[in-house]
Amino acid sequence: MRTSARGLRAALASAALFAFAAGGCSSHRGPAFPPAIVPHAGTVATGIASWYGPGYDGKRTSSGEVYDQDGLTAAHYDWAFGTRVRVTFLETGRSVVVRINDRFANHKGRLIDLSRGAARAIGLIGPGTGRVRLEVLG
Repeated sequence: MRTSARGLRAALASAALFAFAAGGCSSHRGPAFPPAIVPHAGTVATGIASWYGPGYDGKRTSSGEVYDQDGLTAAHYDWAFGTRVRVTFLETGRSVVVRINDRFANHKGRLIDLSRGAARAIGLIGPGTGRVRLEVLG
């Protein structure tokens, strides 16, 4: 079977494009996270919270939006982006409502990572970490 020069060039171009795309995808993988969970409204969890801000402000979150360290957002290991959560710092009794818009590696046993603005609202800036109660609002 004869292949025209034009057909051969098209086939080679397609193969090169596929190899480039496949290679590009495999070299830019970030940390592996479990599939997102959509928690039911009223779900309650208790654990340790931390906060983050400096060094991340203005960069893209895992959800793709630009991180605002003074906003009322948070990172959670597997709750779906957009989930609204009431976070109560058990030491102060103060609460804030945040929206999940980022992910973080759960290697330190933390339950949630709050934006600087959310941490400030509940008094978590000074201690840096603390025991919190999370209640999913929706």
